[in-house]
Amino acid sequence: MKASDVMSAPVHVIAPSETVAHARRLMVRHHISRLPVMDGDVLSGIITKKDLAYRLRQSEPIWRRRPIDRIPVSVLAVPDPIVVAPATGIREISALFIGNNISCVPVVEEDVVVGIVTKSDLMKSALVRNLSCPVTDVMEDVAIVSRFHSLDHVIDVMSERNDKVVVTDNDGTIAGIITETNLAFFDNEQKIAGVVEKGIMVRRRQQPRGARGAGALFLAPVIAEDIMTSPVITTPLETPVNRAVSIMNRHQINSLVVVDKSDIAGIIKRDDIIMEVAK
Repeated sequence: MKASDVMSAPVHVIAPSETVAHARRLMVRHHISRLPVMDGDVLSGIITKKDLAYRLRQSEPIWRRRPIDRIPVSVLAVPDPIVVAPATGIREISALFIGNNISCVPVVEEDVVVGIVTKSDLMKSALVRNLSCPVTDVMEDVAIVSRFHSLDHVIDVMSERNDKVVVTDNDGTIAGIITETNLAFFDNEQKIAGVVEKGIMVRRRQQPRGARGAGALFLAPVIAEDIMTSPVITTPLETPVNRAVSIMNRHQINSLVVVDKSDIAGIIKRDDIIMEVAK
């Protein structure tokens, strides 16, 4: 299979002078996660939901938090994207994704963008459908945060791991999951900008009378439970990879938390599957 067999077309694009807010609206409206940036007829960059996601850090000074309707796309877009030809093979594209830590490649023919291949498009290929090994062969460990962790902490963990995080309750049970999509498309700009604060207070776990650390814990304005997706789709250890892909496609998600009975064993992600295809 080659790029022309799996690419999405026509391609939604945006100009570098358009605002980040407009880019986000286009992504939401068309259910997409990236936009080629076209300066006239010239491909000048790519803006993705990941570029939107990590600009939400609340610890920055108020004066640095420009509303996204005032930020031009050119500020966040990645310039000079890698492109492929329509005849480029799926394995080669998979290797490009893994080797360059990218999530898409525009397909260019005679200097014209004729399509785009994303990780979601690769998941439709026959190479993926033929992966019958168990998820344990390709899954990895997963980062975990508490449902009461601040937005800043969540972003720190996601940035460090370049990955999504699972949110748990105090007893270790799965409460939700936070992905780049949750961050990029979180729709409460006032909370992100620090304009609205929460009056939430929770009690620490019960401790013996007089024990140090007892008392109230005040929480940040935006916390993990505000932005997480719940419930979380899970799958057992013995699930074949191609079956896991079918579950992801059915629920329109790009990862599955792998469980051993009620315990979190790991996570299988679209990236892990693409890496397997690239071998």
